[in-house]
Amino acid sequence: MMKNLFFALLFLCSYVSSYGQIVINEIDADTPSSDILEFVELKSTAPTFSLDGYVLVFFNGTTSGTGTLSYFSLDLDGLKTDVNGIITIGNPTVSPTPALTFPVAKLENGPDAVALYLGNAIDFPLGTNAKSAGLIDAITYSDKVALKPTALMNILGITICPNENQSLAVETQSIQRKNDGTYEIKTPTPGVNNDGTGFIFNYINTTTNLTTITEGQNLIVTSTLSRSVTDAPLTLTFKLNNGSFNSNDISGNLSITIPIGATSGSATVLIKNDGVNEGDEELKVQLTTPSTEYYLNNNSIIVRVNDINFAVLPFGSPLNPTYGLVASTAPANYYSSIEGLSGQALKLGLQNIIANPAVVRAHVYGDIYDILNKSDQNPANSNQVWLMYVEQPRSKIDAQEGNSIIGKWNREHIFPQSRGGFADATSGFPAGINNWTTTGPDVIATGHGDAHHIRAEDGQENTSRGNKNYGIDYKGPTGNKGTWRGDVARALFYMAVRYNGLSVVNGNPSVSSIGEIGDLATLLDWNRFEKVDDFEMNRNNYIYTWQVNRNPFIDYPSLADYIWGPNVGQPWSSSLSTNVFNDLNIAIFPNPAKDYLMVSGLKNEGTIEIYSVTGSLLLRNPILDSTRLNLNLTSGMYLAKITSEGKSVLKKIIIK
Repeated sequence: MMKNLFFALLFLCSYVSSYGQIVINEIDADTPSSDILEFVELKSTAPTFSLDGYVLVFFNGTTSGTGTLSYFSLDLDGLKTDVNGIITIGNPTVSPTPALTFPVAKLENGPDAVALYLGNAIDFPLGTNAKSAGLIDAITYSDKVALKPTALMNILGITICPNENQSLAVETQSIQRKNDGTYEIKTPTPGVNNDGTGFIFNYINTTTNLTTITEGQNLIVTSTLSRSVTDAPLTLTFKLNNGSFNSNDISGNLSITIPIGATSGSATVLIKNDGVNEGDEELKVQLTTPSTEYYLNNNSIIVRVNDINFAVLPFGSPLNPTYGLVASTAPANYYSSIEGLSGQALKLGLQNIIANPAVVRAHVYGDIYDILNKSDQNPANSNQVWLMYVEQPRSKIDAQEGNSIIGKWNREHIFPQSRGGFADATSGFPAGINNWTTTGPDVIATGHGDAHHIRAEDGQENTSRGNKNYGIDYKGPTGNKGTWRGDVARALFYMAVRYNGLSVVNGNPSVSSIGEIGDLATLLDWNRFEKVDDFEMNRNNYIYTWQVNRNPFIDYPSLADYIWGPNVGQPWSSSLSTNVFNDLNIAIFPNPAKDYLMVSGLKNEGTIEIYSVTGSLLLRNPILDSTRLNLNLTSGMYLAKITSEGKSVLKKIIIK
């Protein structure tokens, strides 16, 4: 075997003798699905060549060919090429496993460039202009014949720009350097010589019995070789440490033995239940390569570990709602200043409460993940958040960090950033609950980090929703129950009162319009018929601890009808409101009435209260189905509030 290795190395030396010390040997930028197989392969003249002092830089060429700015850089310190002079840097799913990984979808499709420099990543912060100083090798590339990064080519001294899509199979082919220094487009060959020569490794493929495991279960790690063991039993060692997951969380032997003549072996490890809720975690199976004869075909295998010691809240999720278990934590007299107001005075009075710069606090967008981890927590499992549109929970640790949105949750602005005029208006770095600035109704930038209209949502569904109007253009994913619709309506009503320049309008305004969103009529219906549940009230209460303001349309949903709906112009009184809209099927007749009313539709006993339009209680009576209520009221309009089975309904009546 060592003789074969010797001849392979001799061939390697002759194969690359015409090149420099190290070159970019292969690149695959446009790959299947969401670009999960991107990689850049380097090749050195000498085997096991050290990459200390080298940095790999990605440059954006733009479709006009005028771009020259960097968008990503990677230090290569501590790495070295293999016995074939090959090293692969790529996505975690590339096989064989890259020596260094970068996030999925990070390598752009082009027209762009990848360059190898002497230096460090710190020398190429985001937006650095390409340069020739320190350049070792570079490749420009595209996926269309007509598109070339001309400016980059000039700076990097390149005259050829390979087209990855020249065979019209861009997702299944890569750009590969040939022995003569030219390029060809063919099936990707990460980790091996492009012409198929060189030393052939005995590849090790590792799997686990579970991709998601619960504390108390066994994890079985199995390694399989491409060829059987010949000289002596092979022992593979591995570790599972990753972040907060460490050796204290496991029990078992962290080694696998494969006997002579065999191709596989396994090890069993118990994932311990320590009785403490540390949140869901991820372990990482990381094997150590035993010798140069073997190559890890995959490594760094992630396994989700669900902590079974999670907490449960005493109320239901939006899909299985409860009502009345969570009370509003609004301070006494928080809304007292709006009593008796109507129309624009009522709207302004609300704004004076929820946008008071002497009280209300503005936090940055970077704080939102910390807020959502509590405000949007799944009541059935404290290690998860509830995703609004898709109506399902997801582990908190699946919060989106890079560009990939698959299986991730992120921050959904109910009033879209682009339409609100506050896109990227605050810092993306968390500052914490004790770091805030004052804010008033004219500070529109505050909307970027205002948690009252930002919800946890599945990344892909967030993208699908985009900046569409609700009701007309967006009704949620197929098959959803609509449990989020009232929440959305009340969030938009809040934004339209909280910030000057934002409004909710009828119809279907253009998605490019700034400051307005539709459809008001639909949103008013959603507000009436999708009731405030305990989840939404708990959310309002928690956000108040950060922002020191509340969404008044959660505390009093009927306020919307007094500002935009059928009660416009009528004086507001909290005594006329209920925190829960309901589906009581109540009939009151005759209406208009003279000296009596009939009430029907009740299944159980209830009460009726008659209020003046100014909110004064004039009459309260117990009622049953088909009850006659004698009246002695002057001519005019009144409001009847009927309560039964813990639900209430408000009806307008006219006395002749």
